[in-house]
Amino acid sequence: MTIRELLPDDWPAVREIYAQGIATGQATLETSPPEWEVWDQSHVANLRYVAFADHGEVSGWAALTPVSGRCVYAGVAEVSIYIAEAFRGRKVGDLLLKHLIIESEDNGYWTLQAGIFPENPASIRLHESNGFRIIGYREKIGKINGIWRNVNLLERRSKTIGIN
Repeated sequence: MTIRELLPDDWPAVREIYAQGIATGQATLETSPPEWEVWDQSHVANLRYVAFADHGEVSGWAALTPVSGRCVYAGVAEVSIYIAEAFRGRKVGDLLLKHLIIESEDNGYWTLQAGIFPENPASIRLHESNGFRIIGYREKIGKINGIWRNVNLLERRSKTIGIN
């Protein structure tokens, strides 16, 4: 497994993996992947990664989105992580999330957040095994197919960045 920065040429594969996640109904409130330009503008440019299987297929991606434009929250970002259907349960998510955490700290981020549906225990376990903890939930934050959904709010506070 190889991890490298996500490039514009990766977008078709990344978009397909995003669509697979949307189709589960357990990954996001979004109903379709955005166009590249929209996605590109909303994610931190140097903190987005793709994982490649040994035969070169994109197996997953992870990226950060700033939680606020206010300077006091400059070191806080939200994690997005999606794994291709064929690669789920093979530690791709763990490798990507570990890489994203290291790189985020190298870039001065002190808090990472994730919003995860309670019905997605695999993602909750992945995040908890990488130092995230559930700090609460957002009740009926949005609808999927006309059904209101709750979202668990998970957070990981760096032990090395922003501690003094």
